[in-house]
Amino acid sequence: MRKLKLTANTIDNILETLLKRSPNQYTEYEATVNEIVNNVRENGDEAIFAYTKKFDGADINAGNIVVTKEEIEEAYTLVPQELVDVIRKALVNIEKYHAKQKQNSWFTSEEGIILGQKVTPLAKVGVYVPGGKAVYPSSVLMNIMPAKVAGVECIYMCTPCNKEGKVNPSTLVAANEAGCDVIYKCGGAQAIAAMAFGTESIAKVDKIVGPGNIFVALAKKAVFGYVSIDSIAGPSEILVLADETANPTYVAADLLSQAEHDELASAILVTTSEKLADEVEKEIERFVKILSRKDIIQKSLDNFGYLLVADNMKDAVDCVNAIASEHLEIVTANPFETMTYVKNAGAIFLGQYSSEPLGDYFAGPNHVLPTNGTARFFSPLSVDDFVKKSSIISYSKEALEAVYPDIVKFANNEQLTAHANSIKVRFEDI
Repeated sequence: MRKLKLTANTIDNILETLLKRSPNQYTEYEATVNEIVNNVRENGDEAIFAYTKKFDGADINAGNIVVTKEEIEEAYTLVPQELVDVIRKALVNIEKYHAKQKQNSWFTSEEGIILGQKVTPLAKVGVYVPGGKAVYPSSVLMNIMPAKVAGVECIYMCTPCNKEGKVNPSTLVAANEAGCDVIYKCGGAQAIAAMAFGTESIAKVDKIVGPGNIFVALAKKAVFGYVSIDSIAGPSEILVLADETANPTYVAADLLSQAEHDELASAILVTTSEKLADEVEKEIERFVKILSRKDIIQKSLDNFGYLLVADNMKDAVDCVNAIASEHLEIVTANPFETMTYVKNAGAIFLGQYSSEPLGDYFAGPNHVLPTNGTARFFSPLSVDDFVKKSSIISYSKEALEAVYPDIVKFANNEQLTAHANSIKVRFEDI
């Protein structure tokens, strides 16, 4: 990790470095992804089966692309009961949290005017779950549960299989516990295209959510507009904002919890204490030697790891808001007060016992978060992502008559005489 004095130039340089990790920077892969997307759109199952054979080495066809009830039952025999129990406990917390986000339709009425908003769940949602370098049953829960709470009619999931045509058992158990309706053995950019356009075997959906590699991210970008998507996610990132009261061992451990995701992950400490920065650096060196993914961690830290020392807390918070990190831990003497000055962050963890993995797995808030600085204008995945809202307008004759001259004036000002005529015909002889 690089230890730097925090200045305006420092922030600009770091932002430039971090943005290089954005999927928007990997244009060299777009031609390949677009070819896959177009092939699936034109040839459906034929393309899906060919890509699954090419990339996953599996012989998948219309008869075995859907995970069966028997395969799910088998998965339960392969997953330790202790993990099943933890999944169920986490689901309770996730459902409880997201239930508070649910919105109802509403209406107001006065003097012949009824206005309102009708909230309608999406009909079909597709969830993508990776199955390459690592397995993430926690992401299964986080993507499916808010859709269930929202009232989505049917939830489909695509995930890669191995050469034997098997899906990771913990993924299957998590999907079944969360209430997924159909699971397809299909991964990569081709799975995104299949859910966007539909094939003979895979249902066309209204929205696609879920993480994935650069090919999946670019495929979501390519199909946006044909379907809705959650976001084009970049690599994971964590920023710890700390003062001299922070425990350096805890801070180091938390930074490394995200650095282990992949070589492009970012881990940053912003602190007002140079002593803390030095101690965290020593603890990081100690931990890296004993962690299982130390090679990945070291590459992440070398390229995107920073220890930033600020003159004061205001400068530190300004840096936090500029970076707009996916995960933000605030470990200060009064973290709740410090939080009031934070404007940009995906998820905020307060206090020394609110470690980032708590949010990843168990607390309840969604761990699908904005990355690459998009926390400046995006929010975590929520129930809102799985509903649509329709405006309701109803005027009586008397209510419209009272305001129709104003509407006619507005329409005429915009030279839209047909608009004006649509109102006038109800009250004037034309």
